[in-house]
Amino acid sequence: MQIQEQVIAEIAKEVVARLRVQLQPQAASAAPAVTPARDGVFATVDEAVNAADEAQKKIAAMSLEQRGRMIDIVRRICNDRREELGRMEMEETKVGRLDHKILKLTNMRFVLGVEAMRSDARSDQSGLCIIERAPWGVIGMMLPVTHSVPTLAANAINILAAGNTAVFGPHPSGARVAQYALQLFNREFERELGVANALTTIQTPTIEAAEQIFHHPKIALLCVTGGPMVVKAASKSGKRVIAAGPGNPPVVVDETADLDRAARCIIDGASFDNNLLCIGEKEIFVVALVADAFMAAMRRAGAYQLDPSAIDRLTKAAFTFDGDGGGCARAHVKKDLVGKDVAVLAAAAGVQVPAGTPLLFGETDENHPYVVEEQMMPFVPVVRVPNVDAAIAASVKAEHGYRHTAIIHTQNVETATKMARAMNTTLFIHNAASPASLGVGGPGYFSHSIATPTGEGITTPLTFTRERQMVVGAALRII
Repeated sequence: MQIQEQVIAEIAKEVVARLRVQLQPQAASAAPAVTPARDGVFATVDEAVNAADEAQKKIAAMSLEQRGRMIDIVRRICNDRREELGRMEMEETKVGRLDHKILKLTNMRFVLGVEAMRSDARSDQSGLCIIERAPWGVIGMMLPVTHSVPTLAANAINILAAGNTAVFGPHPSGARVAQYALQLFNREFERELGVANALTTIQTPTIEAAEQIFHHPKIALLCVTGGPMVVKAASKSGKRVIAAGPGNPPVVVDETADLDRAARCIIDGASFDNNLLCIGEKEIFVVALVADAFMAAMRRAGAYQLDPSAIDRLTKAAFTFDGDGGGCARAHVKKDLVGKDVAVLAAAAGVQVPAGTPLLFGETDENHPYVVEEQMMPFVPVVRVPNVDAAIAASVKAEHGYRHTAIIHTQNVETATKMARAMNTTLFIHNAASPASLGVGGPGYFSHSIATPTGEGITTPLTFTRERQMVVGAALRII
């Protein structure tokens, strides 16, 4: 399908503006150089797609036990080489925290594999119906710079369990480590199961290559990460799109909350990987009756409170403004501080903080840029509100209808229910840190692709299947 010039411009604008973090000059990455046409890395999109297409025929014919062995390989490599891969990703992308890069790789054990696959059956006097989940084929997947190898690995587990293969489009600033990890997976797949190129990519990722993946006739399904324009551009391919969109998760703390627990949970979630997670706590609305006590609890738990002048300096360093600089609607996140350490943000704010400080926080109003924008930095604004209804209303406004994630700390179940209904988010967390929604310290399950705009939610192997009914008329019935 011929893409229009306007769509090309949209892809370029969105991919560059939203996915390409503006990095400082980089040292050479520790990831070894990759060789095209070897272990899944190809010079062109066409070569990568054709190789994945050949591999998919073999994987679709595999038993679940064999696919499970492939998934075990991904999990094992992520765990056994977590320090190597985590360090490579940190050196290449220069965003986030090394210890959390490593932890994200160990979390692959929480990603659902073949255990999620199932078949259903229905029967009545007219016969038998078997409902099975069939693979789509070759899936085109875009990777973010914020979680390059973890997203690659989690998506690989999901798609392989369902009998698919994938062509990955990595972010240019996280491409080398993604290529290296992909080659490690493919080598073991071929050695243990005799299947080559189950996961493929291209040596030099570009916007044009992403467009080619979107429109390649052998790509059956797309899974993309980014803003509305990227989703719109992918949707013009005529293919089904599973879209992981933006989030700006609010937190409500009411007068019944266990304030010390709430503070610890918020710090754990918002400080994880320097707040790069799309589910991470981004802004806090606290009922005025307990606002001072809550901020004292935050300090006790290790967070550092910025005063208004320090917040103002940090805001000027973190945002650009259209026009005269007034009004949060004209604020734009600069990439310089995205995913940077607390000490870097503190220096921008003109303060020094104790070593090991996990998070900065400070009081703002609800129209402040740090409240309104998804900023992905280890600073969380705290907004004082008169009551919990005002807190919920402010949360709905700050979340912008993304329907991604919301968090509340309260002992009142009715209040939690009220907020859950008002937010209507894909993830809703009550009295826990945000990672609990993904099975880390909670009962959920894990993935790095959370499809909010298109409604699939946290992806599983079933997300990447087609439901298929097979009917047998006048089938044998015992009951």
